[in-house]
Amino acid sequence: MANIQNAKRIVIKVGTSTLTYENGKPNIRSIDHLCRVISDLCNSGREIVLVTSGALGVGIGKMGLEERPTDTAGRQAMAAVGQCELMFLYDKIFAEYGMKTAQVLLTRYDVENEFHKQNVIECMSALLDMSIIPIVNENDTVAIDELTGSNIGDNDNLSAIVARLVGAQSLVLITDIDGLYNRNPREDDSAVQIPVVLEITDALKEMAGGSGSKRGTGGMVTKIQAAECACAAGIDTYIVSSDPNNLYALTDGKVVGTHFVPPSIAVSNE
Repeated sequence: MANIQNAKRIVIKVGTSTLTYENGKPNIRSIDHLCRVISDLCNSGREIVLVTSGALGVGIGKMGLEERPTDTAGRQAMAAVGQCELMFLYDKIFAEYGMKTAQVLLTRYDVENEFHKQNVIECMSALLDMSIIPIVNENDTVAIDELTGSNIGDNDNLSAIVARLVGAQSLVLITDIDGLYNRNPREDDSAVQIPVVLEITDALKEMAGGSGSKRGTGGMVTKIQAAECACAAGIDTYIVSSDPNNLYALTDGKVVGTHFVPPSIAVSNE
């Protein structure tokens, strides 16, 4: 049965709230912990692709702004500043654990145009074959979907697209909440976590709210969309909280967060 315990290739998406503090400055302890766990998983023989948010938030923090710019060009500029800083941190910290990294910036055109898409697939395959960790983000300097709030442009959905492109067996969405709940746990203490989702229904989608934090562009709704996209390709998907040790728990077969089971696996278990 395909699941993350025996997955060879895993895509991990990490959100802005995990990578930064409220003031937009990088949460170095959190980034270091994430890089250490991913490096260890690579040492165990797994191939990891990291899809990262955080460029805009880090850029805003580095420039000392009180809030994100309201104009698209300003947000593009802050994302460009932040992307440089974020990749510097990833490259430096991963290198301390013996890992090599590569930056991959994508646009919607790159994954929709067949010629460009094939180039992306071949590049990512070559990186993984050379034991290099691809670090993927949307190219916010030219692709403004994410910056302007489009559901297509968020990194949750990008991670599902990347998982399909690289032929991953599992997708893990790391966020600031420990899974999907039947109600918003920040507003309702009686909210109950949903550990397993066998079918993504309209009712399930309606449970999702808006953006999860003021620093991010996604939220639970985009994670459900990503899970639906990934599961349709047979990729089992998990939503877990921001503690990187949850990656160990998942690969060790423990139950954490919410597991979205692809239809083919759900049917085979009936």
